[in-house]
Parts: sequence; C-alpha cells; structure tokens
Amino acid sequence: MTIIGILFFIFGFVTWLNGSLIPFLQIICELDEFEALLVTFSFYIAYTVMAYPMSMILSRSGYKNGMAIGLLIMSVGALLHIPAALSGIYSLFLLALFVLATGLTILQTASNPYLVYLGPEKSAAMRISIMGIVNKGAGVVVPIIFTALILSDIGDISKSYVMSLSDEQFLIYKETLSQKLIMPYTIMAGVLFVLIGLLKFAPLPEIQPTSDPSGSIATAEKKSSILNYPQAVLGAFALFAYVGVEVIAGDTIGLYGASLDVPNFSGLTSYTMFFMVIGYVLGIICIPRFISQQKALTLSAVAGSACIVGIITASPDSVSLSQLLWGWTGIPVLPNPVTWVALMGLAHALVWPSVWPLALKDLGQHSAQGSALLIMGISGGAILPLVFGKISSATGDLQLAYLVGLPCYLFILFYALRGHKIRRWPWSASTSSMGKR
Repeated sequence: MTIIGILFFIFGFVTWLNGSLIPFLQIICELDEFEALLVTFSFYIAYTVMAYPMSMILSRSGYKNGMAIGLLIMSVGALLHIPAALSGIYSLFLLALFVLATGLTILQTASNPYLVYLGPEKSAAMRISIMGIVNKGAGVVVPIIFTALILSDIGDISKSYVMSLSDEQFLIYKETLSQKLIMPYTIMAGVLFVLIGLLKFAPLPEIQPTSDPSGSIATAEKKSSILNYPQAVLGAFALFAYVGVEVIAGDTIGLYGASLDVPNFSGLTSYTMFFMVIGYVLGIICIPRFISQQKALTLSAVAGSACIVGIITASPDSVSLSQLLWGWTGIPVLPNPVTWVALMGLAHALVWPSVWPLALKDLGQHSAQGSALLIMGISGGAILPLVFGKISSATGDLQLAYLVGLPCYLFILFYALRGHKIRRWPWSASTSSMGKR
C-alpha cells in the first residue's frame, strides 16, 4: 500500500501540474482558451490511444516491471519539456505531455485493479479513497510549488499586465517565462529515475484477480468479450464523464480566475484538490461502514449537479460563499462561481473509487481487459475540456461553458442507480430467449 501510495502521489503530481501549466502556456504560445485546453486533450487522449498497447506490455512484463517501464516513459516525457520550453513550440509541449501520459497509462492500468483485488470487494472504494488522498494531496501542493518556482523574480502575470506590454517587452517576458519552465520538469525527471530504482527492489507481490476473496470473480460467468459486460462498458462511460468534469474543475479554474482578475490564479487548482481530499476522507470514514459504494456514487452525482447549477447562477461580483466557508481562516476568498468550481472537487471525489469495484465485479478472466477499458474512459479528460473551451470561445462566456458538466453528472447518476446492475445487453437477452424457444 505504501509503494502504491507513492505511485498515486506521482499520478497527482504529474496530472495536476497541467492546471498550473495552462495559463503560462497561454502567455508563452499566445493561445485562446480552446487552444490552451489542447494541453488536457494531448495528455488525456493518451489514455485512450495507449491503454490497450500498455495493457499488452503489462501482461507480458508483470505489474512490477510494467510499472518501472511506465516510470521510464514518464521521465522521457518530462525531459521533452526542456526543448519545448527553450523553443517555445506549442506542438512540442503537446508531444511531451502525450509521452508523459503514456507512461502514466501503464501505471494506472496496473495500480487501480491492484487496489481492488488487494482486499475485500466491499471495502475497495475505501482503499482507493486512501490513495485518492495521496493523489489529490499532490494536487494541492504541486500548483503552489510550481507557481512559486515560476513566479520567483517574474513579477506580475495578470492578463491586464501582459496586455499592457509593448511588443519588445512581451518578447523578453515570454523568454523569461519559458526559461522558468525548465527547472520543474528537470526535477520531475530526476525524481522519476530515482523511483524506477526504488520500484525494481520493492517487494510487490503479483495479484491474481481470479482468487478474489469475495469469490464472485472466481465463479463469474464466462463471456467471449469484455464488451459483453455492460457493467464494465457503462462504467467506462461513467469514468469518461467523471474525468471530464474532474479535469474541467481542476484545469479551468485557473483560466476562469484569470478572466476575473483573481490574484495568483495559477494556484487556484489547489482549492479544487483540497476539496477532493476532504471528499476522500469522508469516503474512508463512511465506506462501507455507513454508506455503500453505490450510495456514495449517487450522492456524488447529485452534489455535482448542484455545483453546476451554482456556477451558472452565482454572481462573479460576490464572495459570500467562500467568505462563509473559509473566509474566517485568512485564506484568500474567491468569487462565488469560482468557489462552486472548487466545490465540484468535493462533490465528485468518490466517483472514481466507487465506479472501479462496481465495474470490475464479476469480470473473471476479463478483469485485465476491463481495467484497460476503464482506463480508456480517462479520455473524457481530453474531449470534454475541449467542448468546454469551444463553448467558451464561441460564446465568450466561461461561466456558461460549465453547463457541459450537467449531462456528465446525470449519466453518473444513471450508472449509480441502474447501470452497474445490468449484466446483459437488451439485444443479447432477446437473442438468448429466441434461442431457447
């Protein structure tokens, strides 16, 4: 669990760096909101493109060697950010992010089912919640550290200040900002190389999904393809919806804050991650002691829908909500719609840990393919933020663009109430009945 926890911290470190990176790339490469969100597309589309190839590598190498391979690929992706920063070529940044996410794909494919099968099925969401705290804890810390490294000696980065610079001053400013991006990714590459050595000597046992303690996997009905398991296919769509809104909440809050001239907007991802950590703590305390994984998923979907309504209807001129929630602590308050974006982190924190055990239940020999299918659902983080960016660019209204999250939460609600229970597709059931007659 400790070793997997270190890996989950790396997931969070790398993933949530994007939210802080986007506003800086928007300045360096002179991008609009849609172009800037190609960062999330390049990063998360790797999960769809590379999930199956990485699962094949994992089946041949085993979990331990596969994770080491993933860390090696990630270190290459981190190092690619150096020539990208030196040249200021946006396409090179996108390539570096794709390679980085490719390494993450094999780590995610291995680690999530590992946690599900490491103990009783009914407490799987609790174990994943523990890892979620580590993951999102990194998401709280990383934007703060990244912003501090970038902003040291850089001065004002507000949109209004950048717009006021002359052409010559802007070129110098971009050059300085580009140079600042080199250090964080150099440090990241070094840490990843150290972790490869640590993982190679770590006593990680191999897991056997067919020997699940609950017995449900060992006795599962055999089917010819993973696509014949509706609970897994619909689970992948639920994760598609979830990761989409998770990335929107984490990666666009900085853009939204910048549009409202919120100070230190590049560190706003920390607010979303902090609330996600609170959600994971609640999951550890409550699952399965007080509520089931299915009930947690239902509550998450309802709360997420409420947050979307809050974002759309709140006034950007008021800070009353954050004043009520944490203004008394001295932590900087935020406009109400931005606060609702941050609260999305709390609302959907338990979706990921709840979907995995529900989707993997009864997969038997298809458990590895089921895991790869669920990982492919992470592509929601590539596609839905682009939809968000397109709506924002077309309407000129970032606040309205958050409406894209509402159908996502409603599908998660369907999966919680009905989707995870389905074991046969309607058309396969009718075909079976005809055969019996």
